[in-house]
Amino acid sequence: MVAGITAASSASDDLLIGLEHGDDAAVVRIDGDRAIVATADFFTPVVDSPYDWGRIAATNAMSDVYAVGGEPLIGVNLLGWPRGSLDPGLVRDVLRGGADACAEAGCHLAGGHSIDAPEPTYGLAVTGVADPHRLLQLRSGSAGLPLTLTKPLGVGVLNNRHKSTGEVFTHAVASMCTLNRNASRAALAAGVTCATDVTGFGLLGHLWKLARASALSAVIESAAVPYLEGARESLAAGFVPGGSRRNLDWVRPHLDAHVDDDELVLLADAQTSGGLLVAGELPGHPVVGHLVAAAGEPTLTVR
Repeated sequence: MVAGITAASSASDDLLIGLEHGDDAAVVRIDGDRAIVATADFFTPVVDSPYDWGRIAATNAMSDVYAVGGEPLIGVNLLGWPRGSLDPGLVRDVLRGGADACAEAGCHLAGGHSIDAPEPTYGLAVTGVADPHRLLQLRSGSAGLPLTLTKPLGVGVLNNRHKSTGEVFTHAVASMCTLNRNASRAALAAGVTCATDVTGFGLLGHLWKLARASALSAVIESAAVPYLEGARESLAAGFVPGGSRRNLDWVRPHLDAHVDDDELVLLADAQTSGGLLVAGELPGHPVVGHLVAAAGEPTLTVR
């Protein structure tokens, strides 16, 4: 939505990551060895528990910092609350969840801003720090690199089922509350320079953004992609978020698919606080495909 909207300062050499490729966070160099990372993310509830929602939303916001190779330093709360229709006491549980996620990450949490809103909304604006010489960027992929996924997919369909039936999927909550800190640090230690996190655009959407920015094509081995328990059954039962189908429609013109649409919908499933997709190999995590040279326009082959 911000394509073509560029402030005059964006031409500066110190803006290391900006609007050009839709990376996960902005990065500005402040001196030779330090850069500031800035991001913001918030959304309406994805689970019934206010505390878990707060943890998930804060973890998701900090993920953008980890996705570019940074460490979150401080977050501020972003809260919208319908004062006339929901118990204000629930806000404490939401904010407590966010505070606990920040404490686990070693990220300070200080204040923020709240508004009266028609539906509850929560997240964080996060500032982090990074080494300007060791960043993870969409545009830094190379042909031949393996693609590693650090969390299983399926959060979207399970959350959709939870909203419809009230069933609680504790393993999905645990996945969404798991920081991408260790994966980001492992990627940097391995010399990786290209990565993204897998969130609202799904695996296929985020991979397409990476491939396009790196002027490469990619191959996904669908049988190698891990899924949370119950994800396939939830898909078969029809619990598919509209965002997942929109993701698939968006990337379909660029797909060379050798699997059925059910498989593609899962690969495009809109994730909340998903893992990292890393152009490189990380021990302990599955390789789900690889990058290849593009013969013309970049494409995604799924087989």
